[in-house]
Amino acid sequence: MATAARQPKAAASAKSVAVKRPGVREQAAHTTRDNILRAATKVFARYGYEGGSVEKISQAAKSYDRMIYYYFGNKEGLFIEVLEDMYRRMNEAELKLVLDIEKPVDSLKGVIKFVATYYSKNPEFITLLNTENLHRGKHIVKSSRARDYSSPAISIIRQLLDSGARQGVFRPDIVARDVYLLIAATGYFYVSNTHTLSAFLGEDLKAPESIAHWQDFITTSVLRMVMLTPP
Repeated sequence: MATAARQPKAAASAKSVAVKRPGVREQAAHTTRDNILRAATKVFARYGYEGGSVEKISQAAKSYDRMIYYYFGNKEGLFIEVLEDMYRRMNEAELKLVLDIEKPVDSLKGVIKFVATYYSKNPEFITLLNTENLHRGKHIVKSSRARDYSSPAISIIRQLLDSGARQGVFRPDIVARDVYLLIAATGYFYVSNTHTLSAFLGEDLKAPESIAHWQDFITTSVLRMVMLTPP
């Protein structure tokens, strides 16, 4: 019996030995690819798709043009991955939210605050989306992962709406996609047009108190739409 008890440990030990850590070359390759992706994000955000040349990106990444073609195929392939990476990072941050489905009002407020704050803290995300919209979405439509990045947010909102409807707090006829678009649109528009709106309105919309005021306005607008008895 003693021998039989030790066998699983030996097997586990052998299995752990079989799982090797990434080698030096593999780690170097990962670092190079990641550096190119990060550099491309900054270059495309600054110069747009047309102005973000392979040469500028390789210089910013302290790499070589050929490495971009090796890892991403071409400039368009790199740009698509930049967009995917921006969405992926937002999703990862979103999934860290601590939400209580049984407290739909407070949790929906948390979702709204997250989206509005994320846009404000990640202006490159807004700039890249503006660039892609100027190109009528012709790059992101080629992404096989594009739809995956919106589903988590809509799913979370749908769960909150269902919970609120069961509790008699939210209207039962509200569509999660509509709420998602309302939150995204109002948060996105404010950040993407901050500079022109500040000049047009004659006030600094980048000021902390202005941002806080707009976030409160978004929250109030969404709650008035979804709640049976609006605040």
